[in-house]
Amino acid sequence: MSSIKSKPDSARPTACDRLWRNARLATLNPALPGLGLVEDGVIAVQDGRILYAGSEAGLPFSTDDAGEVIDCEGRWITPGLIDCHTHLVHAGDRANEFEMRLAGASYEEVARAGGGIVSSVRALREASEDALVQQSLPRLDALMAEGVTTIEIKSGYGLDLENEAKALRAARRLGEERDVAVRTTFLGAHALPPEFKDDKAGYIAKVAHEMLPAIAAEGLADAVDGFCEGIAFSTDEMRRVFEAAKAHGLPVKLHADQLSNLHGAALAAEYGALSADHLEYTDEAGAQAMAKSGTVAVILPGAFYFIRETKKPPVDLFRKAGVAMAIATDSNPGTSPLTSLLLTMNMAATLFGMTVTECITGVTREAARALGLVDEVGTLEPGKWADFAIWNIERPAELVYRMGFNPLHARVRNGH
Repeated sequence: MSSIKSKPDSARPTACDRLWRNARLATLNPALPGLGLVEDGVIAVQDGRILYAGSEAGLPFSTDDAGEVIDCEGRWITPGLIDCHTHLVHAGDRANEFEMRLAGASYEEVARAGGGIVSSVRALREASEDALVQQSLPRLDALMAEGVTTIEIKSGYGLDLENEAKALRAARRLGEERDVAVRTTFLGAHALPPEFKDDKAGYIAKVAHEMLPAIAAEGLADAVDGFCEGIAFSTDEMRRVFEAAKAHGLPVKLHADQLSNLHGAALAAEYGALSADHLEYTDEAGAQAMAKSGTVAVILPGAFYFIRETKKPPVDLFRKAGVAMAIATDSNPGTSPLTSLLLTMNMAATLFGMTVTECITGVTREAARALGLVDEVGTLEPGKWADFAIWNIERPAELVYRMGFNPLHARVRNGH
């Protein structure tokens, strides 16, 4: 900011710690239409939480009563961005497989050459926790540089208790190394590890009855996820994992209906899942079930683009059913090596026809809902954490319109 004024008389009581004024707000307040726009806006913060967010005319005290006043010079402020689906903690990359596929190699040929998720499992198992943290920090930094203040990070490349726990501990440490809120998700039911290649039932039993209870006991996960797909696990197998999650008081999420319709969306809804993600093949029954349960549809255009899918998620169906839609990077080494939530919004608009309002809502309020955090972050409303992003833009549409351009002016977390 070019203009910051502090109260000269430190003994005089203040109405708030810090106040941002001369701003235009996209509050995402659901009580207001669209993006909840407010001209001539101010945000007052006390003890890291929002005390007031609205027009300066409605501010219940004088701006002179703030401990510190920041002049935003007409810039736009949105809630801090939230990336609600990532696999950010991994070792190495799979650029060689990308090159092989470009040269015409099939998925099976790549797998026979030691590629696919097996290569990511091997790399993560060989890496130390410290190495995972150091390799993941640049990816996190790229997201934070675009205004991300909250991120979800899944495990799923360890596929045994020792290495799944290692990945989750590394994810937790990222939130200690950087000023960002990290939510961790246990994704043990991601794929079959090599040692269980002929025993899917045995592996699911291990996930549900050995790995998940230990992860829960150590407090390493905020939620439990799984991959429900023909190349992964069936709905019956996922039920066993979800029942174990329920027994340990952990909410669930699900990679669902990405490559086929196994009715994963309906399964997620049945268990009151926070979200169902991907959803390219979800049908009307699945959408209706999600709407009824309040399960958020997390749209992942990066994976759709990177693996050159042609079946788009049924955005119109979700709109008609009243399903909340979030957008996320799905950042991972194999199918979405993406670390830009701004580009993800552009992809969602360009590839799937989502509106500017849906895209911005999808990386703020609805992304918070997909993590079970909508009461804490995702909108500029009193009582919520003062997490927001200040932008050098003339209109909110620019956040969705531009590609490869970052207009972030400042990132604020917990009022700092």
